Amino acid sequence: MIELVSETRCIGCNLCVSVCPTNVFDAREGEAPVIARQSDCQTCFMCELYCPVDALYVDPNAEESIQANEEVLIDKGYLGDYREKNGWGRGRQPVSKHEDMIKLSKLRF
Repeated sequence: MIELVSETRCIGCNLCVSVCPTNVFDAREGEAPVIARQSDCQTCFMCELYCPVDALYVDPNAEESIQANEEVLIDKGYLGDYREKNGWGRGRQPVSKHEDMIKLSKLRF
C-alpha cells in the first residue's frame, strides 16, 4: 500500500497522480501530491515505478497501512529500491542484464 510521498525528494511532476489506476493521490500545483485515498491503493507499484526521483514508497503489504518513516526507509535503501530492481531510471541496469536473469536464461528445462 502507498505509504509515503517524500516532500524533500518530490519535484511536483504529478506522474504518480497520472499513472495511479485507482486515483489515490490529489495533485497540488508545484508541491508533492497528497495520499488522499490510501485504502483505494491496489499496491500495483505503478506510482513508485514512474517517479523519476524515487520519492515514493509502496509497502508490499496490501492489507494494512504502516507508519513509514522516511529516514528509516532511506537508511534501509527502500526509496528507489523497487525501480532499481526493475531497471527503471537513468543509469540503472535493465532486468534482462541482472545476473540472476542471465543464469535463468542459460538453464535448459
